[in-house]
Amino acid sequence: MFRLLSIEFHKLRHSKASKVLIIIYFGLLTSIALTAAIKIPFFGKTIHLAEQGIFNFPYIWHFNTYVAALLKFFLLLVIVSMMSNEYSNKTLKQNLIDGLSKKEFILSKFYTVIAFALISTLFVFIISLLLGLFYSDYNEFTIITSDLEYLFAFFIKLVGFFSFGLFLGILVKRSAFAIGAMVVWWIGEKIIWLIGLWFFRASKEAMEAASKVTAWFPLEAMSNLIKEPFTRLSAVQTVAKQVGEDLSKDFSVQPLDIVIVLIWTAIFIYLSFVLLKKRDL
Repeated sequence: MFRLLSIEFHKLRHSKASKVLIIIYFGLLTSIALTAAIKIPFFGKTIHLAEQGIFNFPYIWHFNTYVAALLKFFLLLVIVSMMSNEYSNKTLKQNLIDGLSKKEFILSKFYTVIAFALISTLFVFIISLLLGLFYSDYNEFTIITSDLEYLFAFFIKLVGFFSFGLFLGILVKRSAFAIGAMVVWWIGEKIIWLIGLWFFRASKEAMEAASKVTAWFPLEAMSNLIKEPFTRLSAVQTVAKQVGEDLSKDFSVQPLDIVIVLIWTAIFIYLSFVLLKKRDL
């Protein structure tokens, strides 16, 4: 494993675009602390996030992993460009000539995906822990260690997302087309959801039925791993009740969503291997 990882990181060290994107990504992760300055208009009132306990334990694990997950597209660009460079620079063929099997080649990419996801998770953990220790009103050990499943969900989400990008990068060979293909896939999932909604005449039951179906789609399953944290804030809940809105829902990480994403991850890696194995290089 370490031999394969060293090969991939050697390639990344000689890619200026990848290094820039990685620096931007981790720079943006560091800037999560700036969310303290965000103010959100809500039902005619302004909610200042810094005053709503967004850095309190254990809520900070939910909030920071959700925000950090929005930045994953920067590393996705690194993943898909990593594959397009293999074709354009002919390093894929050279690696195979030098004795690397196609299985080892795919594994080297998958190990890189896992490494990126793991480093990102550790980075978010450290930032969240420091922010929480500095700003949180609750510093008991049992409270600090509550809701750590959001970090695990974040890791699984990144692995699944990057594996999807890896598969698309191998499929279309061009990073721009791979990103475009993922956008088209996402639009397709939403269209299917809307069709299901229309078919059942846009009732509340229809929304639940459509959501249950699309929950098995890869991007939707990844999205469901970490639900939006904003309506979980007590201030938002209070304002919503005042105007007659019920925003209560289950914000926890669901085991089924994790299983679905892991299944899709396995499918994407397997299809990547099959595609590479059958393709004439």
